[in-house]
Amino acid sequence: SPVFQVSSPLKTTPSSLSEYEVLPNGCEAHWEVVERILFIYAKLNPGIAYVQGMNEIVGPLYYTFATDPNSEWKEHAEADTFFCFTNLMAEIRDNFIKSLDDSQCGITYKMEKVYSTLKEKDVELYLKLQEQNIKPQFFAFRWLTLLLSQEFLLPDVIRIWDSLFADDKRFDFLLLVCCAMLTLIRDQLLEGDFTLNMRLLQDYPISDVHLILKKAKELQDSK
Repeated sequence: SPVFQVSSPLKTTPSSLSEYEVLPNGCEAHWEVVERILFIYAKLNPGIAYVQGMNEIVGPLYYTFATDPNSEWKEHAEADTFFCFTNLMAEIRDNFIKSLDDSQCGITYKMEKVYSTLKEKDVELYLKLQEQNIKPQFFAFRWLTLLLSQEFLLPDVIRIWDSLFADDKRFDFLLLVCCAMLTLIRDQLLEGDFTLNMRLLQDYPISDVHLILKKAKELQDSK
C-alpha cells in the first residue's frame, strides 16, 4: 500500500489496480511526493531517521498545500510541506526517539501527564480507569504521537491542528484535548467494563471535533 494514507480509521483500499487512475507522463502520484519528503528528512536527520507514523504527520500538511485553490502556490506544495514538516518535527521529534521514552521530554512522561491532568479535572473517571488497569499507553500513545491524525476524518484533523498550532502552548492544549475526549464519554466509561472501555478508547465514538475543542477550552479556562 502507498506510504501516503491520511484518511481516518475508516480507510478503504481499491479492490483492484484498475481503480487507480493512470497518470500522464512526467506526473507523480501524491504518495510519491510524500515518500520523497520523508526520505530526505530521514537522510538529513539520521539520529531520528524514519519512524512509523511520520507519514500520518506529513499527510495533513501536504494535503493542505496540495489542494490550495491558488494554482501558483499549489506548485510549491512539496517544498512548503517539507519546510513545515521539518519545523513541526523539531517540536515533536522526542516522541519518536525511543531512548527518550522515559525522560521528561519523552512520550511516556506525556502519556502520564494525560492521566495526571484527568485526575485534576475528573478524579472519579481517573480512578475508574486506574481500577480497570487501563493504562494511557493503550490509547494515548497514538493520540499524542500522531496528534490525533488517526482518530478523525481528515477535515476534522485539520480543524484540530488549526487550534493546536494557534496555541502558544500547543502541546499542553493537546493534553487538554485528550482529557476532553475522555470526559465527553465519561458516562460510558464509568458504566463499561475493561473490554468495552478499551473499544471506546481505541475507536473513539465522538466525531464532532467542535464539541471536543469547546470542552478542551473549558478545561483550559477552569485552571
